[in-house]
Amino acid sequence: MTVYVIVQLKMTDRAAYDRYQARFFDVFKKFDGRLLSADESPVVVEGAWDRDKVVLMSFPDESAFRAWANSPEYLEISKDRKAGAQGVVLLAKGFALAA
Repeated sequence: MTVYVIVQLKMTDRAAYDRYQARFFDVFKKFDGRLLSADESPVVVEGAWDRDKVVLMSFPDESAFRAWANSPEYLEISKDRKAGAQGVVLLAKGFALAA
């Protein structure tokens, strides 16, 4: 079942985050994920939002997501993401539609 990763970021050290971002695709492309959105200017339609960026990714299933998120390559670059931004990361399951 497809899973979606929703990341909401508040920048704290732009240089550190930019280092992460520069290396992200080299790691991400090795896994079965799809980057659906990475928006630093999302429009808030309802409610309050105190973040600077939203990222939306999909993976074929939770095990594919965890393989990426727990890979040595990603763990190494994620140090700069964590140093550069406070993040809220959500994992949401997609629907399994009956035929």
